[in-house]
Amino acid sequence: MTEPLRVVIADDQALVRAGFRMILTADGIDVVAEAETGAEAVDAVRRTGPDVVLMDIRMPAMDGIEAARRILAGDEPPRVIMLTTFDLDNYVYAALGLGASGFLLKDVTPEYLVAAVRIVRDGDALLAPSITRRLVERFTTPEPRESPLHRDLATLTPREREVLTLVAQGLSNVEIAGRLFLSEATVKTHVARILAKLGLRDRVQAVVVAYETRLVTPS
Repeated sequence: MTEPLRVVIADDQALVRAGFRMILTADGIDVVAEAETGAEAVDAVRRTGPDVVLMDIRMPAMDGIEAARRILAGDEPPRVIMLTTFDLDNYVYAALGLGASGFLLKDVTPEYLVAAVRIVRDGDALLAPSITRRLVERFTTPEPRESPLHRDLATLTPREREVLTLVAQGLSNVEIAGRLFLSEATVKTHVARILAKLGLRDRVQAVVVAYETRLVTPS
């Protein structure tokens, strides 16, 4: 029997925590702790060892970015989904650089919230469409920047570069398999090797690297 998915909810608004708890528990997801500050979130993760953390960006005492940094720096950290009311690219970029697995706006539908938690637990990544747009816009700026996630793409094979390009364009493993006439299992293997060679946590960071190294450029 599969163990229930374990989640920590960190948000300074009690109504948000209660609403998210109700939605998740109704779908069989175990909310093991709640926190209203970043410091409480860090402590809750250490105590409960969740699979996924829903982390509000703006919290008192310690914000969600710093809390996520501390959590993701640990051994075998959980997946972290950042919650925000505002699709601010500066916050998005900072959290992605730390290894967050995605972003959700707080007005997310119950169905999408549940799907998002399950997606990141299984090792995939997500971004709300509006946040994805803002992230891509950031990479259209002409000023050169030092990437915190810069990696040498020369370590990748031509096929792996091709797969990374399609990942950065937003294609799923199934879609990439169809585009390249490969099996889905082969695509998963390529993605795993890309992440390992580049020292990346998940697909979100792979997308950032693809844009930062100009392997992919926004159209």
